[in-house]
Amino acid sequence: MLIRSRRPWELKASDTTPEAAFRQRRRLLKAAAAAGIGAALPAHALVDPQGGGRPLTNLRDTPYGKGLPLTDYEDVTGYNNFYEFGTGKGDPARNAGSLKTRPWTVRVDGECEVPGEIGIEDILGGIPQEERIYRFRCVEAWSMVVPWDGFPLSRLLARFKPTSKARFVAFETLYDPEQMPGQKRALLDWPYREGLRMDETMHPLTLLVTGVYGKELPGQNGAPLRLIVPWKYGFKNIKSIVRISFTEKMPVTAWNYLQPSEYGFYANVNPEVDHPRWSQARERRIGEGLFARKHPTLLFNGYAEEVADLYRGMDLRRNF
Repeated sequence: MLIRSRRPWELKASDTTPEAAFRQRRRLLKAAAAAGIGAALPAHALVDPQGGGRPLTNLRDTPYGKGLPLTDYEDVTGYNNFYEFGTGKGDPARNAGSLKTRPWTVRVDGECEVPGEIGIEDILGGIPQEERIYRFRCVEAWSMVVPWDGFPLSRLLARFKPTSKARFVAFETLYDPEQMPGQKRALLDWPYREGLRMDETMHPLTLLVTGVYGKELPGQNGAPLRLIVPWKYGFKNIKSIVRISFTEKMPVTAWNYLQPSEYGFYANVNPEVDHPRWSQARERRIGEGLFARKHPTLLFNGYAEEVADLYRGMDLRRNF
């Protein structure tokens, strides 16, 4: 008899929330709030469909993703993967109220001439006013169409003058189990870590994101600073960043370290490379319903014209 133990990263069905159940729960919570009984629920149990963050100013639209129907704000902020706050899709929205995003400091170090720490207000203040925030619509790899607000990460990192030895960039999420209760479980080797090749990092479509739908990021979406690399799968888009390091060697990353046969370092969206346990050739967008027709997955998530040259000559099946 084969007895198989569940590995730490393999979630039970009870750990996740099916989309239909999630959307029904949101309707019930909204109905409860409208009926005046929402006060009986914890404040962080309700996702404000209008957004609770401060409005961002000087937004500038880009052409990316125009013509695609946007995912509802309620789904963008209420149906998330952020294991630091729990493994269920609705857990981050319920639990992220414990995250304190001010003050917030990012340490930048490694192979650079000017290492140091920088606060979030200085990060924003260092970007010229006319391009400090710009609206960027992209198809998130797990099938959401999200109007992220941010700026090219290269604009910040150039200030630290990376050296010729900097071939990769490593990122770390905040580690604080009191603020992030999911870190009390050994699901991953905390803190969450991610990495990019240097040319990927400095590409103008690699964004440091500070908002969504024209308002400051809520905690469940990675406040106050997160990465968006729109041509890669979602786990590359590290949230709540506190450290950025220039490295000569390829950095260790969370999911690749845990299960390298399933989660490659590059994680470029590629319909021809299946995950070992499911096909990645088609996608269902959140909000369209469980029985909606799936969409064909696009190579590089539809950004092939902009980023394919980064991988010229590479075997994208081997370097997945």
